[in-house]
Amino acid sequence: MIITAQQTSEQQTYVDRILEHWNKDEDAEALVQGAQRLTRGEARRRLFGLGHALRRQGLEPGDGVGLFLANRVDSVLVQLAVHLIGCRVVFLPPEPGPGELAALVEQSRARAVVTDPVFAGRAADAAGRSVHAPVLLSLGPCELPCTDLLTLAAECPTARPEGVPAPGADEAVTVLYTGGTLGHPKLAAHTHRLYDTVVDLADGAPEDSGSAFFPTMDADTDRVLAATLLTHGSGHLTSIQALVTGSVLVVLPEFEAGAALAVLREERITATMFVPPMLYALLDHPECVPGVLPALRRIVVGGAASSPSRLQQTVEVFGPVLSQGYGQSEALGIAAFGAEDLASEGARRPELWRSCGRAISDTQIEIRADDGVTALPVRQVGEVCVRGKAVMLGYYEDPERTAEALRDGWLRTGDMGYLDAEGYLYLVDRAKDIIVTGSTSDNVYSRVLEDFLLTIPGVRNAAALGVPDEEFGEAVQIFLATADGADVDPITVGAAVTAELGDLYTPRKTVLLDRLPTTKVGKVDKKALRAEWASAALTTP
Repeated sequence: MIITAQQTSEQQTYVDRILEHWNKDEDAEALVQGAQRLTRGEARRRLFGLGHALRRQGLEPGDGVGLFLANRVDSVLVQLAVHLIGCRVVFLPPEPGPGELAALVEQSRARAVVTDPVFAGRAADAAGRSVHAPVLLSLGPCELPCTDLLTLAAECPTARPEGVPAPGADEAVTVLYTGGTLGHPKLAAHTHRLYDTVVDLADGAPEDSGSAFFPTMDADTDRVLAATLLTHGSGHLTSIQALVTGSVLVVLPEFEAGAALAVLREERITATMFVPPMLYALLDHPECVPGVLPALRRIVVGGAASSPSRLQQTVEVFGPVLSQGYGQSEALGIAAFGAEDLASEGARRPELWRSCGRAISDTQIEIRADDGVTALPVRQVGEVCVRGKAVMLGYYEDPERTAEALRDGWLRTGDMGYLDAEGYLYLVDRAKDIIVTGSTSDNVYSRVLEDFLLTIPGVRNAAALGVPDEEFGEAVQIFLATADGADVDPITVGAAVTAELGDLYTPRKTVLLDRLPTTKVGKVDKKALRAEWASAALTTP
């Protein structure tokens, strides 16, 4: 007998939770992207049509479906449809090159790849290299010879597909790309427990530490903006958070500060999530002034280290709406700091602006020594290790690297940090981004340096790198994005760093730029900065 996911409340999936909302008040708005506005009834019927259309491609429960999609309403619905029919979502982000993308499709064992028409050429190349020969589907008309999934879905039944088994306890239902090497990408695989955590935190009490990620919402009034990429953890969680609470989800196709500010204002957005460079760009926009967004109640910032001075600026402009969250592809929720706590505790203890909060519900954090086993005392820097329902099952089809990252259920995050006596977590660097320099080979933590640089007038963004040095192995080099018309003097900056942080942190060289390169996710692209440094080093006599 086939047991469906709808038969018992214990087996209810997060998609069932979304459909509970979409089955009520069918004329209420559900999904928005510019002029495209879908009601709950329209969204539900389109979701079911997409589920049937995917099944017509021969997909069965447990099959992997690669999603190579831009930010749009239909991208949200396709992702839900893959889970609706019991298949595995494989997110294919836009940043990998052709070889890495092809390896990702191959290693994930995707049986189908759904592509946005703008990515069709790259998707076809990646699918064509896979020995599994996945079928290529386009989310709309496409110049390549592939099936238009939207047209097919419009011809399919609008009743829910039946006969879908509940996901197994250790079955990978979502796979996230988290980097790797050419031909051997790292794919963080998650079970349904990740989504159980989302639902539990969405139902949690406001004082729960997870409420920084999942604030208590009102389905009748809340409108959530998905501004980061839907194929990354931040955009995915933002969209799921909105939908399981019955809130309206507004999708931002691409981030540009002026356009984002207009959407936040015109759509009366109450909650959103930004990575730090997005937040900084918004703050630097001339129209971003106090009172410009009266409906906004929550901004979650995460995905990369944030500057305390910029966080304080955010509160000055928008009020006490700022929450911090810390996670990674391997553990999408680790620690959080609610807006109310940050506003009250931050006034009492200014150092908390550098913290990313305390462990969310059902999550444990330990700081461990280099052996990955020995727990360190409070305020001692070591590797952040975590255990909980939001931690990945492992790296998909990669037992060797899974064994390196997971030990007895504990994930080695690769992040360096420390805990204070009250359990607040402070990150100081990525393990591989620590700059080892000086006559005694001491550690320079790039996060500490970057935070200070962002307090210097005229500096909009900053990045610190370790570059090869004959005497010390590595030397500190900094890149600064400066404001228009700002007079930032590298010598003065270097002196300020030395005075505040000591000789070890003194930059060997300071490079001034109009802007720092960012990845597709909006993080500072240190690989691009390293390439720029290497190119300059080769051409310098």
